[in-house]
Amino acid sequence: MSAAKDEILARVRAALGPAPAVPEIPRAYHGAGALGAEGIVDRFCERVAEYRATVHRVAQAEVAATVRGIVGDGRVGVPAGFDDLGLAVIEDDGLSVSDLDALDAVVTGSALAIADTGTIVLDSGPRSGRRALTLVPDHHVCIVEADAIVPSVPDAIAALAEAAAEGRPITFVSGPSATSDIELDRVEGVHGPRVLDVVVAVKRA
Repeated sequence: MSAAKDEILARVRAALGPAPAVPEIPRAYHGAGALGAEGIVDRFCERVAEYRATVHRVAQAEVAATVRGIVGDGRVGVPAGFDDLGLAVIEDDGLSVSDLDALDAVVTGSALAIADTGTIVLDSGPRSGRRALTLVPDHHVCIVEADAIVPSVPDAIAALAEAAAEGRPITFVSGPSATSDIELDRVEGVHGPRVLDVVVAVKRA
């Protein structure tokens, strides 16, 4: 141990005294079910839009047409066996990184979404697809079922227990990929898709 470190620790001990007071640590954490479900679809749409994602709130019957309008005639990748959206798609049956990078967009579903944080959760299941599929392409179109939006992170963790027990990769997505690590300049697309469209499917009478 260096002399400088010894001196610093000695000063800390002297400042604390022989019996330093230990503050009480609050343990009243919010658990699953602590937040109500009222207005969670509105709250999720508002929060995810704050992350510069584009939100499309549509009726369930309008999802396919909305997705087609977003991706146009580009090369679109989807998880293997994903529901037919009336698109000419490329199913991910183990596409290479270069194949994934050549896609214009990827369309997936989601495991659930979190209203309180505007977060989409992908669990590597049939609707979410494997992690590489949603990280390599530059444009991700994600379909979120309104019924799968939960109020808070604890609610999401509780709902993901099965996926976690199976050891499936779980990804939390809050807006397009972005970082401000270099000189505090925001750079998008470094760790994943640069563009994120979220299609929220709601049931309407």
